[in-house]
Amino acid sequence: MGIFKAYDIRGIYDKEWDRNTAYKIGFFLPRLLDSTKIIIGRDIRISSDEIFNAVSSGINDAGADVLDIGLCDTPACYFATAFYNIRGSVMITASHNPKEYNGLKISREKAIPVGYETGLDKLEASAAGTVQPSPLKGKTEKLDIKSDYLAHLAKFKEGIGKIRAVIDCSNGMAGIFIRDVIKDLDTDITLIFDKPDGTFPNHAPNPLIESNLKALKRKVLEEKADLGICFDGDADRVMFINEKGHFISPDLITALLGLHFFVHYPDKPGRDKTVLYDVRSSRSVVEFITKLGGNPVICKVGHSHAKKLLRETNGIYGGELAGHYYFRENYYCDSGMISALTVLSILSMEKRPISGLIAEISHYFYSGELNFEVKDKSSVMEKILSEYGNGRVNTLDGIRIDFPDWWFNLRPSNTEPYLRLVVEADSKTELDKRVKELTAKIRA
Repeated sequence: MGIFKAYDIRGIYDKEWDRNTAYKIGFFLPRLLDSTKIIIGRDIRISSDEIFNAVSSGINDAGADVLDIGLCDTPACYFATAFYNIRGSVMITASHNPKEYNGLKISREKAIPVGYETGLDKLEASAAGTVQPSPLKGKTEKLDIKSDYLAHLAKFKEGIGKIRAVIDCSNGMAGIFIRDVIKDLDTDITLIFDKPDGTFPNHAPNPLIESNLKALKRKVLEEKADLGICFDGDADRVMFINEKGHFISPDLITALLGLHFFVHYPDKPGRDKTVLYDVRSSRSVVEFITKLGGNPVICKVGHSHAKKLLRETNGIYGGELAGHYYFRENYYCDSGMISALTVLSILSMEKRPISGLIAEISHYFYSGELNFEVKDKSSVMEKILSEYGNGRVNTLDGIRIDFPDWWFNLRPSNTEPYLRLVVEADSKTELDKRVKELTAKIRA
């Protein structure tokens, strides 16, 4: 696939792609999106301005207009696409990747994502061809979305009261709006690394790697905070640290969010019971959501799959192990900021430590996601399936096989030469045994 991935376009800039590639992608975008106007937002990475100029030039040369919303987080770009009824958008970002990367997240009308199976394959083929500029050139104009976006986020502040939190913006795009979002809250919030900086001087913008959370954990303990919050580079994902400085597995946050929708605010108009969880999620998530009266529905990994299924089921919200949380009231899109505000509301209303709330949800022992570099992914998966096929098999995304006292999910990465393994068991002994056993079989 090269830079054209399953869910977006991404690679090392000026090595794997350059301004010429960006220009050609821009040129063929209006045809792909069937749109004469395309929104473009961008992150703070060093190459983002150059990519913006190239993409917008391509769009204009194709005869279409660009609406430049400037520096923003990825959820803001989704919001603008849906809120202003624009038929297409591009967010220039490489999300959580290191500073030398950059990329494009492309959406259709209603902020519906374009993946490789839904258009990026066609764009890749078109961009390999030649360009014939239109005689009628489009224009580029600025669109200020700030007030509308902040008003949208304000709808998710309900219930937030006295709470102490530390927020790590990872020098990414959460820092663009964070002060405006929290300024009217009756909270004690400490911000760290909130100045957007495309060199990411303090740590890499990937909060799923625990080594990137050291400063946040330390600050939570120093401030005696109730919660630590860390956004990734483009603020579509968010991770949480409890008051003891311990990382909270993101799938358990999917369960925690159920308190907001089924306990604290169960009677809002349009509420229904569908909640999405991805195939890697703990059994605890299903059990807790069911206990609250929700209807948990399993989903394939990846934001394009989650958004599609949430829209099809008119689900209320959903969550992934990677820290993406999706909300029907957010045009079925993911938002780290809305997730953080909702968790702050839950803690404010519950008036209990988040460690205690999570302890009530989680009853199993969990491996987290383990990665194995494998040349022939399909043959390894077939071998594992043949050896464990006596369990309850689900092939929605890779293979998930459930046994009475343990389960595992083994799935191929869509973007890298890896198999990704998750194991959960009723006891630590059983977990260690199964991880060791599966690791040996995969490596063999």
